[in-house]
Amino acid sequence: MSDKLKVLILDDEPIVGKRLKPALTKIGCDVEIFEEPKAALKRIDEKEFDIVVTDIRMEEVNGIQVLEHVTNKSSRTKVIIITGYAMMSLAREAMKKGAFDFIAKPFRPDDLRSIIARAAKALGSNVDFEPKEDPV
Repeated sequence: MSDKLKVLILDDEPIVGKRLKPALTKIGCDVEIFEEPKAALKRIDEKEFDIVVTDIRMEEVNGIQVLEHVTNKSSRTKVIIITGYAMMSLAREAMKKGAFDFIAKPFRPDDLRSIIARAAKALGSNVDFEPKEDPV
């Protein structure tokens, strides 16, 4: 069994996955990136992920629907919601529905790595990550 955290990232903006995959791979995560919500949901049905990071606002399927799909399949999987400032009420709704945490755009990869490390700890796993201060 692999001790790497299995992480799925879903965001319809390609740059998000491109920036986050190397940042999370660096701390020992096995990362799969999706831009299409339906493809991500299909993959979630095929494989159990430790952590799912999803944008809240997407075409066709939104982050709340992804959250509900994930929690119906596995109560163990931690869901982290990515939200824009204007979507904070939706982020609060997601927390009530069982999201582990949310992170507001724009954010630094270290911000997400920090939340991933907390989620890993909640899962009884460990991620070797110490946030570094950005140079001034």
